[in-house]
Amino acid sequence: HVVKNPTGWSVASVKDHEQFSFFSSFPRIPEDWTHVGRVNPTEELELTFALKQQNVNLLEETLSLVSDPDSASYGKHLTLEEVSSLVRPSELTQKVVRHWLQSHGITNCLTVRTQDFLQCTMTAEVAETLLPGSKFHRYTRDGQSLVRSSAPYSVHDDVHQHLDFVGGLHRLPPRGLQDSSNRKQKSKAGVHLGVTPAILRARYNLTATDVGTAQNNSQAVAQFLEQYYSPADLAEFMSMYGRSFQHHSQVDRVVGTQGAGKAGLEASLDIEYIMSTGANISTWVFTNPGRHESQEPFLQWMVLLSNMSDLPWVHTISYGDDEDSLSTAYMMRINTEFMKAGVRGISLLFASGDSGAGCRHLGKEQNSFRPSFPASSPYVTTVGGTSFKNPFKVTYEVTDYISGGGFSNVFKMPDYQASAVDAYMKTVAATLPPQSYYNTSGRAYPDMAALSDNYWVVINRVPVPWVSGTSASTPVVGGMLSLINDQRLLKGLPALGFLNPRLYKLKGQALFDVTEGCHLGCLDEQVQGKGFCAAPSWDPVTGWGTPNYPALLAALLAK
Repeated sequence: HVVKNPTGWSVASVKDHEQFSFFSSFPRIPEDWTHVGRVNPTEELELTFALKQQNVNLLEETLSLVSDPDSASYGKHLTLEEVSSLVRPSELTQKVVRHWLQSHGITNCLTVRTQDFLQCTMTAEVAETLLPGSKFHRYTRDGQSLVRSSAPYSVHDDVHQHLDFVGGLHRLPPRGLQDSSNRKQKSKAGVHLGVTPAILRARYNLTATDVGTAQNNSQAVAQFLEQYYSPADLAEFMSMYGRSFQHHSQVDRVVGTQGAGKAGLEASLDIEYIMSTGANISTWVFTNPGRHESQEPFLQWMVLLSNMSDLPWVHTISYGDDEDSLSTAYMMRINTEFMKAGVRGISLLFASGDSGAGCRHLGKEQNSFRPSFPASSPYVTTVGGTSFKNPFKVTYEVTDYISGGGFSNVFKMPDYQASAVDAYMKTVAATLPPQSYYNTSGRAYPDMAALSDNYWVVINRVPVPWVSGTSASTPVVGGMLSLINDQRLLKGLPALGFLNPRLYKLKGQALFDVTEGCHLGCLDEQVQGKGFCAAPSWDPVTGWGTPNYPALLAALLAK
């Protein structure tokens, strides 16, 4: 809505006849962050301005064509320069935004190759004048300090139409996927199997020769929650668990700043399992840039993708936030960034989350499921989780009850999955949760799954068992897609890029269908802790199932 005189601003600084618009949906500060106080007016902040892009519809059409195996344009990916000339903001947009910033004395700005992000440094005082309503405070959690605005910000109407959002004001990083589910600790009775690279290779039918050899192949993990991997832990893990196959024992490139603290469980898990599954493939780590307390690390990674012409083909990301905690404008724009990556031939894999269907309390005895973003984006491949039916041997897989899944409240169901979801709804019609709990026309996820239960991880030089979560299954699937890319590149074929249209056309061929078990939902009378349940073919708990590597390789090498 439009405010004539945003609260707390004297009429002298905001003239009555000027029009300002608030950006939508102001997220509240999570309770686990401690408020320290107002920021010193002279303190420097770095804010990210997302400029309105051109031709987003054309970008979407192009992505659909280059990702559809039945299209003549399949695999004809664009370069960063081609993406740039497609979506670059109009001259008018660039001029209006730059003029607005310069009129407030803001000149220290960096742009990206696609010219649709500006990152500018300014004092807190200048930021609060630029964005009426904003008030910058410092917050801390677990020794991490961040600067954010405690109130919604507005932007002059003349500028508002040229911006998608301003980043660096509101979003505090959520707890890791792991933390939010209070990491499952299983009872330690009995000689439990525990998942290792050898177990994964046995279950998914990878042989010792299924390792990378292509020169032009690489994969990456992206980490945002003040998490660092330890090179010594990675080397130790490979010497313990990687003896039976060729592998790399170190990361080839770290983009961003690795912290000096203790290694994080999440970071160790990601890197150890993408490198032991996508074995012998050059691996990068994108890590929390941490240059500025006012930066949002996830957004920072997205901005980096728009500025680097040479990127790994597969990225796996174990990160998510409740859809309802984010503004729609922010999610829509991030979604466009995912399209920009897909059209370049990059595969983005996100963990589906560790809270099952999730639960949001809407008030008096009324609940709904709670979808997670970016898992709910139609332009990423979302990976759920499974467990062994018999935890003591390599058997078939069933649902892991934490496996995130459901239906987006923001993004509509993409065409590529409509028939698969429709078939599921018909098959399980009698046992579906009440329709008031989810949006039947939303993007449904996950797309596929892998084991997410009871992994061994080396952390601070010690092997640790019982580590679980979809942040384990995601790098495992990512590593297998990297191996398939490796074979494609050796044959002179393009990288897989955005996988979903092709994955859904396989109709479950080359995957182990998971048909047993349900995941978590709301603990209330109506659903009694149950979300959705697995079923034959696609389902919103495990997607199409888990990879049978040789069959998937054959299916995805066809063209």
